[in-house]
Amino acid sequence: MSNTGRSVPSQRHRSPYGRLFAIPGAKAFCISGAVARLPISMMSLGIVLALNHMYNNWTIAGTMSAVYILAVAVVTPFYARLFDRFGQRKVGWPALVVSVLFMLVFAFAAWARVSIPVLFVLAIAMGLTQFAFGALVRTRWAYALRDPKDSDLLDTAYALEAGIDEMVFILGPILAAGLATSVSPVSQLFVPTIACAIGGAVFFSLKDTQPPVIESVTVAAAPETDADVKAASANHGGELGLRLDEDGVSLKQLHTHAPKPKSVLLYGGVIPLLVVFVVFNMSFNEFDVSVTAMMKAIGRSQFLGVQLAMFAVGSCIGAFIFGSHKPKGSNWKHMVVYLALLTCGYVLCRLSMDNLILLGVFSVLSGLCVSPLFATGNLIIKDIVPPASLTEGLSWVTTAGTVGTSFGSSLAGMVLDVSSPHVGLLLPIATTFIAVPLAVLGWALARRR
Repeated sequence: MSNTGRSVPSQRHRSPYGRLFAIPGAKAFCISGAVARLPISMMSLGIVLALNHMYNNWTIAGTMSAVYILAVAVVTPFYARLFDRFGQRKVGWPALVVSVLFMLVFAFAAWARVSIPVLFVLAIAMGLTQFAFGALVRTRWAYALRDPKDSDLLDTAYALEAGIDEMVFILGPILAAGLATSVSPVSQLFVPTIACAIGGAVFFSLKDTQPPVIESVTVAAAPETDADVKAASANHGGELGLRLDEDGVSLKQLHTHAPKPKSVLLYGGVIPLLVVFVVFNMSFNEFDVSVTAMMKAIGRSQFLGVQLAMFAVGSCIGAFIFGSHKPKGSNWKHMVVYLALLTCGYVLCRLSMDNLILLGVFSVLSGLCVSPLFATGNLIIKDIVPPASLTEGLSWVTTAGTVGTSFGSSLAGMVLDVSSPHVGLLLPIATTFIAVPLAVLGWALARRR
């Protein structure tokens, strides 16, 4: 009796992350999903590094990276709907094979220095075969935490995933920049391909944590004395579909198909959230590309990966804090606050850009707001869309972010070709500043509803 009394408080007082990973299968799909996400931090930057080295042109490099990211954004919701409708394993295996194949084709084409138009076509084709592993992992978390006693852990799970995204962005830029400068300008394109193949294969092999496409519903069997059962036995079911019971309801109605779910975009609050995500996500590639140009201009390219990783370090710390102590109140309110703080952080980065140590410190401080922003956006989607469309809803958030980063990459490339990195680092300040009133508008619309 006393042992039981001690075990319950022990479980109750475990840390949120300890409770999270105590769930069977959680570690496996979380880790494999993290490995499979490495391309999101390496491929777009890898394209910039490879193309700029080959042609010494920031516009071409930034535009090709933007085209690739935009292609990913276009197809992400399409893949997500397939995952929701047919299941992760059934869609995932063929999609993974095709995705890895096209990444290999692009990497070898860049290594062979094929013409720019051909590379653009291959970049688009590669992007069209990508899908969002992050949305798949978050959907598995929602399924794994479906028990009411675990519902309070979903905030922690989404914060954890945002932190993993940032850990991926810590490792990715370091690997990409290190491989590009020490091995070859295109070697950084092969590593994310291998990671996606291995991580994706493990992820889709995990059956127990895969969310079901159709949830079973228990229906009580009618007794043999029921009039409809007797009629079915007498008619062998032949005329049963045409028979009306005493209430005037055709038994065929028991087999009618469920209505087709409406698009996630039609749910109130989704569009304002996606607009905010498009705008503020522009700042990340604007920051990365501008810092890349600055490091190259001052002859410190060997430290580029470490410098870019400082921002992700801050975001990873922010994810841990958010997951452990989520603030109460409206998620929209939190988003407004985080965007305002991120804008201030970019201002400090711009003022300190000529001192790499200070820039690194302020990059860490700025990054503290990033993971909470993404986690908050995913929680807003979780509150809006039904569970049957959750993967699609989460993927639209990823798509909006992807569209934003593509615009940011392209805009930063054009600005850097006609100006300096000092001007380039004004871009992230402007975009996050614009995102603040857009988030306020979304918050106001949500309060009216």
